[in-house]
Amino acid sequence: MKSAPVDFPSWAQISPKRQGHVRRVAALATEWAGQMGVSRQERERWLRAVALHDALKSAPKRELRALAENSWGVDALLHGPAAAMRAEEEGETDRGVLDAVRYHSVGYAGWDLVGRILYLADFLEPGRSFHSPDHDSLILRVPNDVDAVLRDVAKERVSGTIALGKPLLPEVVGFWNSLVLTS
Repeated sequence: MKSAPVDFPSWAQISPKRQGHVRRVAALATEWAGQMGVSRQERERWLRAVALHDALKSAPKRELRALAENSWGVDALLHGPAAAMRAEEEGETDRGVLDAVRYHSVGYAGWDLVGRILYLADFLEPGRSFHSPDHDSLILRVPNDVDAVLRDVAKERVSGTIALGKPLLPEVVGFWNSLVLTS
């Protein structure tokens, strides 16, 4: 998978390796936007969310905790809420973009398309250590069946969390329920 240029915010704290991940996420989102025929404005929303979602991934935990209004008590999840808060402080007003960034690691029942696309691209990008051939087929299905692929990915993520014996956060449960109750 190719990577795409990303306009990281000036305040980003992100390692070169993570920048590569974000560029691959951007490439997927850009590819899907073209295949789905979304407007330029919608594609730009997707790419803003992509650029922001891991913008604080390498920030110190104390800085993330100071920014994150809702981190679910899990340090590994601090970066999404913190980046959303910082983006809002810096002038981002699009609620869909902010919600996509805030909840990209857990899912959110109230997402519009930008959140759904970020969740999928972030999980499915081929550079992930857990990427599998099944993920390649999901990538190809996204433009024609976002909702079904979203259920498949959420199911894999929820199952993985359960298999590790970890609790399901209320947002994860709400997201899952929103997916299966509307199918």
